[in-house]
Amino acid sequence: MFEVREKPQMVERALLVRLYFDTREVDEAEALLDELEELVNTLGIGIAEKVLAKSRSMHKKFLCGTGKAAEIAELAKAHECDCIVFDNQLAPSQQREWEAATDMCVIDREEVILDIFAQRAATREARLQVELARMQYALPRMARMWGHLDREGGGGSGGSAAARGMGEKQIEVDRRMARVRIDRAKRELEDVRKQRATQRQTREKLGTPHAAIVGYTNAGKSTLLNRLADADVMSKDMLFATLDTTTRRIDLPDGQPLLVTDTVGFVRNLPHRLVEAFKATLEEAVLADFLVHVLDASADEIERFHDTTLEVLGELGAGDKKTITVLNKIDRVADPARIAELRRRYPDAIHASALEGSGIDELLSACSAVLADRVRRQHYRIPQSRGDLLGLLHRDAKILSTDYAGNDVLLTAVVPAAVAGKLERFEAESEEPGAES
Repeated sequence: MFEVREKPQMVERALLVRLYFDTREVDEAEALLDELEELVNTLGIGIAEKVLAKSRSMHKKFLCGTGKAAEIAELAKAHECDCIVFDNQLAPSQQREWEAATDMCVIDREEVILDIFAQRAATREARLQVELARMQYALPRMARMWGHLDREGGGGSGGSAAARGMGEKQIEVDRRMARVRIDRAKRELEDVRKQRATQRQTREKLGTPHAAIVGYTNAGKSTLLNRLADADVMSKDMLFATLDTTTRRIDLPDGQPLLVTDTVGFVRNLPHRLVEAFKATLEEAVLADFLVHVLDASADEIERFHDTTLEVLGELGAGDKKTITVLNKIDRVADPARIAELRRRYPDAIHASALEGSGIDELLSACSAVLADRVRRQHYRIPQSRGDLLGLLHRDAKILSTDYAGNDVLLTAVVPAAVAGKLERFEAESEEPGAES
């Protein structure tokens, strides 16, 4: 896996910083700083202190003024931190200035998310997506990676031109290598996308409907898929527990099959390059027949999480999809007034607990209702010699009953429209099993 840049072997204590520039932003800034704490905890890094700091304006050198920067640097040293993590996005030049001023590792929210994604990527597709995003992030920051070469050699008149030349040469070599790897990752990712497109075309030919589970990270999407499909997708109480999409087939109450895909969770201020890099994963949401939007009912910021998810879906072109909203983790909400408020705010939402199993039947019925015009209950009389048609029904329809009459098989099935069209000439009157032929 590509490394963004050289870092200390073990970052143990971090100072978290969020700068804001308008007093009207203070609540949002505080919430984002709390979220950064969760993100950094996910990396296993200890947090010495959190700092919410106001700056009257944005400055080119440190983002904040030099006085505020000095205060933050002193605080980090007083806490014996070995890293400062900014919730704000820092330009490459600002990171260099901060590291020069503090003599410690300085990273921003985007790099934290990239590091988490690098740890969690499991499939080839996810690893390619993460590698591409990390290389694109690192490319403009490579100048500081080779600063140690400029310091080697020392002495010499004219400021050690030889050492500077060595450093510049290595920077250019590295940049060229990074660009080559970026191009290669893009090509490989395009190959993966073509494979996914082929798989999707196969699904579409079969006519099996598809739902994508979307929502803010840690809302319980993977737990819900596990509950619906008796799957074994990793689900933990942490941000970005899973990055790879997982698709499972389930049967709805009306017998209709449904493919359900768990997608990567959204987060506020998700770096744009990550949205781009993960489009191959998130396009499942774009191409699904409908969405299941999972919200954490116990989260204080449920409205912001809801709006963030809709915003990202809009960026992906999936903002107008038919959507079933699920208020998950409802078992964690004990206050009746809070439940009443949730009902008022999300009147059509299903109250559920994926962990305990409550609300699941209601969700499955809602999925059936969305797809009601896609299936029909039908009776068939099919010759036993037509194993191809019998196999088609068993694979892509829900068989409700089977019986035999002479050399024919009598079936009652819930059939998708695409499959029904192939079997029209074998349709029969209402022939219940055991009826006379």
